[in-house]
Amino acid sequence: MSLLRTKSIEASIADSEASEFQLKKNLSALDLTVFGIGVIIGAGIFTVTGRAAHTMAGPAIVISFLIGAFCCGLAALCYAELSSAVPVSGSAYTFSYATMGELIAWIVGWDLLLELILAAGVVAQGWSAYFNILFGEWGLKLPDNLQGGTGWFTHFDIAAFGLVAVLTCVIATGIKESMRVNLTLVAVKLFIVLFIIVMGIQYINTSNYTPFVPPAQHLESTSDTLKRPLWELMTGMEPQAFGVMGVISGAALVFFAYIGFDVVATTAEETRNPKRDLPIGIIGSLAICTILYVSVCLVITGMVSYDKIDPKGALAAAFRDHGHPGYAQIIAAGAVAGLATVVMTLMIGATRVMYAMSRDGLLPMGMARTNPKTGTPVPMTLVMGFIIAVAAATIPIGEFEEMVNIGTLSAFFLVSLAVPVLRKKRPDLERPFKVPGSPVLPWVAAAVCLYLMLNLPVETWLRFVVWLLVGFAIYFFYGRGHSRVGRNPQLQGGVGDGVYATDLDTSVGDGAEALRKNERRH
Repeated sequence: MSLLRTKSIEASIADSEASEFQLKKNLSALDLTVFGIGVIIGAGIFTVTGRAAHTMAGPAIVISFLIGAFCCGLAALCYAELSSAVPVSGSAYTFSYATMGELIAWIVGWDLLLELILAAGVVAQGWSAYFNILFGEWGLKLPDNLQGGTGWFTHFDIAAFGLVAVLTCVIATGIKESMRVNLTLVAVKLFIVLFIIVMGIQYINTSNYTPFVPPAQHLESTSDTLKRPLWELMTGMEPQAFGVMGVISGAALVFFAYIGFDVVATTAEETRNPKRDLPIGIIGSLAICTILYVSVCLVITGMVSYDKIDPKGALAAAFRDHGHPGYAQIIAAGAVAGLATVVMTLMIGATRVMYAMSRDGLLPMGMARTNPKTGTPVPMTLVMGFIIAVAAATIPIGEFEEMVNIGTLSAFFLVSLAVPVLRKKRPDLERPFKVPGSPVLPWVAAAVCLYLMLNLPVETWLRFVVWLLVGFAIYFFYGRGHSRVGRNPQLQGGVGDGVYATDLDTSVGDGAEALRKNERRH
């Protein structure tokens, strides 16, 4: 049962107030909303929109985005309830620790690191591609071996590496300073998105919306079993584009354009009024991005017939075809600014998840110490920045994008289940925001996440299993033995929720010292 030991919510909150591990509370509801917009709107709006419309749903991609928003919104509601009730860094990791136990929490934290590290690296590679396109039009071009490649260690993406290095320095200086940079870049990105919508409306031809749902087309299944979706193999279904199933398949694809709102929850400890501001930031950013996504879908499918959309660069190509090649440079510049905010927010999320795991002793605790001037875990930030920079510079382009999806969805799945579990275990806990229709709605959210996971390729599942096995090895050889909750029973939930003690709190004098000595003895 030690694998399922929980950490009391009171102990988690007390840890967040310990001086040497305390993060500065600088963020408002506006900061969190901008933070969410910054990470959600990225490669999705520049690439996924056109690709999904061209290959899967046609003009009905609008419906796909609405379905994706609904599914993602279910998970967002669960995040909003848990983050407002447990305003501590770590997001889904912290929620799982309080509800389902240490081993499940480790799995969730390990999956979140998979999502955030690889996502930051993948988006940094996308930023590098737009960077090279933009500067190539100005006559500046990097050597091929210093751009992203498709082979392992055959190329070193210097632009992606440099971006991550610069952002690491910005993040280390403080969360408020990071938010100022993020606000500026998000403003540029929103200007570009609104520019696309406003300028594109005048070129809409309503005949391009007919048929709104193109007739269904059966596709040939790939002979490579590893490339096929797991659900397809389990059910024997044949792949289909367009039609009703095409719209649903499009929703499964564009769902990932929304991924990122969960990163808002990782900044709970740095929020001035988390009980009010976190639900606003999570749900508000998702709602704003949904409106923008749907608007762009209507514009792009109205400007160009769905079967003629360029899936590689739909927005730029649409304006080029209407005699405005200069707009393509503006869009590329917006992508450079926009993708930079995505990388930064993903990096902040990764450092905060690892920070929470280190503070609990599951990873080396020394890395979780915060700098008294910046109020950020500088050692953790530098280590995380180095890992992401190397991944972005050396991993082949497109190799691990699906791994980001499975890591995210597994975390969403467990967070959805955590809501009814915590309500049953701690009915006394103050919940400033509550998921309506619980427990049915959280169960539906978990089922949707599981279904989308099963639609990922078999090879993605195999890689995911390998990642989990590495995580289990680290936990059983290091984390379990160094866990603060395991060494100090007073931190555990169930020992006396509401009455807690934490060895990190240096402000309680002899009692804290006694706890530290007791923990060392164990």
